[in-house]
Amino acid sequence: MLDERVLEVLARLEREDEAEGERDLPVQERSLAVEPTTGRFLFSLVAPQTACEVLELGGSRGYSTIWLGAGVRYLGGRVLSVEQDPAKAEAWRRNVADAGLADWCELVEADAFGVLGGLEDIFDVVFLDAWKGDYEALFALARRRLEPGGLVVADNVLSHVEALGAYSEARQSDPTLASVTVPLDRGLELSVVLR
Repeated sequence: MLDERVLEVLARLEREDEAEGERDLPVQERSLAVEPTTGRFLFSLVAPQTACEVLELGGSRGYSTIWLGAGVRYLGGRVLSVEQDPAKAEAWRRNVADAGLADWCELVEADAFGVLGGLEDIFDVVFLDAWKGDYEALFALARRRLEPGGLVVADNVLSHVEALGAYSEARQSDPTLASVTVPLDRGLELSVVLR
């Protein structure tokens, strides 16, 4: 739920992200957090689901994780977040703890491909916010961890249409999915597994 602890950490991370943008830091050093409206959207997707299991690929410093974790806290569930960068993983742990969500969020500090190859869990929602060139391969691996009704949300499909336009087209032309591009912030591709 969106209590004061959660809101304070989210506001702090939003200020940090804005300051990094103003300083024009290299991409590898930035948090690359989703927009606040995308965070609220993610929260609204998971909060109504009972025992919602979420897999986040690209946890960065935990901004989107906090939105997802606050959502699953309502009716039970958890967020399993994957982040490879050690500095971002350290910040993720601190931010999630500061928000009071450590009981609902778990971090795996590793390469997403290695993690997906060894996972046995089934998830209800996968949030894909990693390096754009990896989306196709990550989707293929993550889909194995979803049953019919499972949802994949991919970020940046409109802000990086050169890199991700083919990703959206492939999802929308797949008859085993129902997929739509949502023109919110940087663009989200929502893909529901039908079979």
